[in-house]
Amino acid sequence: MSSLRQRSPKNSPVDGPLKRIDGVQSGETSRSNIRQISTPIKILLICGSFLLAIVTWTKSIGSINADSQTLKPYALCSKGDNAVYTVDRNNSVTQCLLILNARISDTGTLDEISTRWRSHHPQVSLSGFQFLQLLQSPKLEVKYIPDNAIVVPGLSDSHGHILEYGASRLLPLEGTKTIAESVTRVRNFVLSHPDIFNDTSRLVEGWGWDHTAWPEKDFPSYRDLEVDPVLRGRQISLQSKDGHAQWVSEATLKLMTPLPEHVEGGLIVRDKSGNPTGVLLDKAQDLIKRPVLTDTDLLQRFKLTVNDAYSKGITSLHDAGFDPASLEFYKRQTEYGNLPIRIYGMTYFDEDAEYWGDRRSKIINHNRLTARSVKIFADGALRSGHAALFEPYTDNPGSSGYMRIDREKLLSFVPKFLEDGWQVNIHAIGDRANSEVLDVFEASLQNYLNGANISEIRPRLEHAQIILPKDVQRMAKLGVIASVQPTHAVSDMWYAEDRLGPERIKNLYAFRTMIDAGARITLGTDFPVEALNPMATFHAAVTRLSPDGRSPRGSDGWFPEQRLTRVEALRGMTIDPAYASFSEKDLGSLEPGKLADFAILSQNIMTVDQDKLLDTEVLATVIEGEIVYGKI
Repeated sequence: MSSLRQRSPKNSPVDGPLKRIDGVQSGETSRSNIRQISTPIKILLICGSFLLAIVTWTKSIGSINADSQTLKPYALCSKGDNAVYTVDRNNSVTQCLLILNARISDTGTLDEISTRWRSHHPQVSLSGFQFLQLLQSPKLEVKYIPDNAIVVPGLSDSHGHILEYGASRLLPLEGTKTIAESVTRVRNFVLSHPDIFNDTSRLVEGWGWDHTAWPEKDFPSYRDLEVDPVLRGRQISLQSKDGHAQWVSEATLKLMTPLPEHVEGGLIVRDKSGNPTGVLLDKAQDLIKRPVLTDTDLLQRFKLTVNDAYSKGITSLHDAGFDPASLEFYKRQTEYGNLPIRIYGMTYFDEDAEYWGDRRSKIINHNRLTARSVKIFADGALRSGHAALFEPYTDNPGSSGYMRIDREKLLSFVPKFLEDGWQVNIHAIGDRANSEVLDVFEASLQNYLNGANISEIRPRLEHAQIILPKDVQRMAKLGVIASVQPTHAVSDMWYAEDRLGPERIKNLYAFRTMIDAGARITLGTDFPVEALNPMATFHAAVTRLSPDGRSPRGSDGWFPEQRLTRVEALRGMTIDPAYASFSEKDLGSLEPGKLADFAILSQNIMTVDQDKLLDTEVLATVIEGEIVYGKI
């Protein structure tokens, strides 16, 4: 994104220094000389001056963003009641936006913005001649949204995985109800792609299986894939729904041999005889041999994600873990101009590698790409049973999960990143993981940064799922942002109490507790773990119900006391993500001077019955005043 710049109008000849013609200054031309000019020439001179004035006036309008294509100014208005939700400090609702050169120039009623528009574009007087109505104010086009529709700031997802989401759309396994159904989907995918079917050495990749939704409740095995003759002998790697487990085939396992007995921060699942079953957890997934992806592969995945995001009213995405290849891919894309969508990237940090925060350059608002933060994993996931807890899992008393990185390494790296100006975003799900990460943030702020202004560094807890009440208070006091995912709550609620027990469950997804303590939250989905759908996020946040209106605790919602208000939910998808990505001066609300990123929704999500929220459609998505999806 480009900075706000005004283009200075060029001086027209009549505004420049006086010139002498035949020894006489043009300003001293006598009346006799004027009389000697013929009438046709007089007309030409007058017309020429008039045209020069038009050119000068046109340039004087200026360009707010000199790097973006100049758009024709327009007003976007509701016909009846005010329907433009600005999400400003007062959560104002107004009738119109005025869009000028990629930014919001004005807000208010149609009469108000029209009056102000005309007052800034008066008629022009030329060389003492008053040309009444020869030069009108530029016509302001007014576009109206449909009845019942509303305008909201461009929506943002604060936590997801862009290229992985695109990959997940190629062979989706989400929603399969059994191991056999998952195997059948993989088989059908191979059969329907001749290039893959005819190349048995090619790695087949899929995403989305969820053993907690299967009757077996157990992890699958490589043997389940070998049963099918089409799949037997092929390299297959299937990512779990939560992204923390891989189910691989026997051929894939063989390429990984010899396997280590122990993986720090991960686990190779083994049977009773000690043999690998074909499931790899967390850092053990790094053992899989994968082909190097080409730009064609990456671009295919990127386009799938962007198109889905557009259709959901999303204009900004936070990518929770750039690997080196994906970061270089995005940098190459910016060489051709603006990215099609705003990306705020967290660069993945391998704790076994050397510290790089003092050597690598940050990318800030370069053609819609920002990479100024680092992503660190503290623990595993709740769904796979490896989030780090203080006490053992209720449904697995032999395990309390594990930390993927120890406290000493966190204390070594986190202060350095903060001192070198990087935002630090740490994945923490279990109560132990969240507590230890807060210890590190607290020590960093007090011992290394001398109580630096928290708004300058804005550390984030990614997920912040299970947090003890005392740590919620500490999070708020420290100013740590909680990046949370409401759709995780309504997905996990069906098994979470069995896993954590009736008391510990009260500290899971406690969003209201966080806000009431004074903590700042920002909302996302963790796509492709959950659907890339802000309306699903909004519904889950304000209802604590599944999409079909159910919960294990009744129709009022799963722990309904933790619901957000609709205003809080909307802010959590607009201005809060902007703050969490240091972009609140340009994004997150519809106010004069900010970039014209917005979405038009088919109905008023702030007032419609909650059972109709998920019927909301996106009519248009607009980035910098330009329609990228739908129509106005």
